[in-house]
Amino acid sequence: MTQWSPTVSPKAPVERVHPRRALLIPEWLRGAICVALITAAGCDKPAAPPPPDNSRYVKADIEQPFAPRGADAPPIPHFTDITAAAGIDFQHSNGAIGKKWMPETLGSGGGFFDYDDDGRPDLLLINSGTWPNATPAGMAAVSRLYRNLGDASFEDITERSGLDRFALYGMGFCSADYDGDADADLFITGVGRSLLLINERGVFEDRTADLMRYAEDARSTDAAPDWSLGATWFDADDDGDLDLFVCNYVNWTPETDVFTTLDGRTKSYATPTVYTGQTNRLFENIGGGRLVEVTTQSGVLNHKGKSMGVIVDDVDNDGQMDLFVTNDTERNLLYLNNRRGRFEEAALTAGCAYDEDGRARAGMGVDSADLCGGEFCIAIGNFSREPLSLYQRIRGETLFVDAAARVKLSRATLPSLTFGVVFFDANLDGALDLALANGHIEPEINRVQSEITFEQSPQLFINQCGTGFFDATVAAGADYSRPMVGRGLACADIDGDGDLDLLFTANAAHPRLLRNDYIAAPATSPADPVPGVNHWLRVRLVGDPPNRDAIGAVIQVRTGEKAQTHRVRTGGSYLSQSEFAATFGLGAASSADVEITWPDGSKHSAHVFANQQHTIHAPAQR
Repeated sequence: MTQWSPTVSPKAPVERVHPRRALLIPEWLRGAICVALITAAGCDKPAAPPPPDNSRYVKADIEQPFAPRGADAPPIPHFTDITAAAGIDFQHSNGAIGKKWMPETLGSGGGFFDYDDDGRPDLLLINSGTWPNATPAGMAAVSRLYRNLGDASFEDITERSGLDRFALYGMGFCSADYDGDADADLFITGVGRSLLLINERGVFEDRTADLMRYAEDARSTDAAPDWSLGATWFDADDDGDLDLFVCNYVNWTPETDVFTTLDGRTKSYATPTVYTGQTNRLFENIGGGRLVEVTTQSGVLNHKGKSMGVIVDDVDNDGQMDLFVTNDTERNLLYLNNRRGRFEEAALTAGCAYDEDGRARAGMGVDSADLCGGEFCIAIGNFSREPLSLYQRIRGETLFVDAAARVKLSRATLPSLTFGVVFFDANLDGALDLALANGHIEPEINRVQSEITFEQSPQLFINQCGTGFFDATVAAGADYSRPMVGRGLACADIDGDGDLDLLFTANAAHPRLLRNDYIAAPATSPADPVPGVNHWLRVRLVGDPPNRDAIGAVIQVRTGEKAQTHRVRTGGSYLSQSEFAATFGLGAASSADVEITWPDGSKHSAHVFANQQHTIHAPAQR
């Protein structure tokens, strides 16, 4: 990596040129940019060498875009933007007032949770700006909650739920009934502070101060209040209740903002390399809704920080919930749970800390899934000129290889800056597809990198097991492929028709709620096969208190020799959350065998018909 030298003046902010690879201006390009941008300065134009070699990222991809043909080609769903028609009237505010402060460009998340326990996914959109003492009056922004009315329409209940009373520079959220009282609580992350909001009969109360206790030893080297991004509820210590893990980013405040530049003159948005990191935090649930920080003793203290996303899964197949954490320009972290909430970091030995060249990538959104009959994979969104990471676990080992190129995901994702990442079965054929939310962080990027744009198209990759993924973005419709400054991404069946719809959040713009118009088999005759139409199955779990959402449970669905699995969890993607109910595509099958492994290890099996949602209760609840 080319080095930069800071220029320090006692009367001026620190000036540093962008050090991130994607924004760095190498020597061979710097002269050309001088000619194009600041000719008056008298720069001489050097001889232009050949463009950088990115072949290492794409060597396994075929030369031409892959598109399936013939009778075996899977259907490609079409998506329709129903944001306005559904009653979603939201404008994200990043509070920008021309200073180009770093949080303004990251944007916030959103997603789905069942606020009122009626079985339908409600929609939450997190808002960001304003800045205290810096933002003009009248620009106050609050997050907004929309209740699902059951007919692909939503009602704004922000005021009714009390969310309008809480203003902070919000980033993301995760939701669960962590106190076991039969309603969904919220943890909203933000810059400088986060909020623990307890749902009290439909009205949220801020209980952060009296229910969350921080440990001073974990705060000692962090120079600024927590800038929190991703978060997740999960049972870290196997005691039956839900604990909280929070990703923290960098030590930044308006007072310590660093001047960075793309062209040597004007300020641009900074990257995390110019700031020190903050440690993540783990809070243990000790009952009564109280959360006590156990970051140091649990083994997750890491002051290098710069964490953005976290996903929970049983990575080493020992029955304990592990953590995979993405870091921005620092290596990824894999915390293996050694029981009773003690973790050992193992990303380096597991092969998922760095890319193939031993370099840390950007590491934004993250998701994991079992693909194509048990191939456990972790997908990570990265910066532009860094392709998507797809770490595939070698069977029988806690060891990963990056399979993105092998399954044809490198070439197509190389130009994009990817935030949101979601595995879901878009066409209900039984193979998990992949949706990506894309958008750059620098509005002026096209001036210095002509092939990179600020607004970027979301992407949809359809999975053909054994052949790889193919880019179906254009075929998914103009509403899907329309460029945006994409950030968060989550999925849910908002209209009860059996297929999964998508929510994209956008930085300083309107979100996009996309209805999946794949024509699934109707639910009117669940036992009768419908020729040529894929069938579906939805499973919603109700667990034992205090874990009523059955977080950590695994749902396995079998049709013949084919098996699919889904783990119930919170958070994920980029600062977002998808619904808890699981949707399985069954293809032509009209029934399936379902096995539930509950968080306590007990199992429950049933044979069910397709084209229905089945609510399954834990043994003590039946």
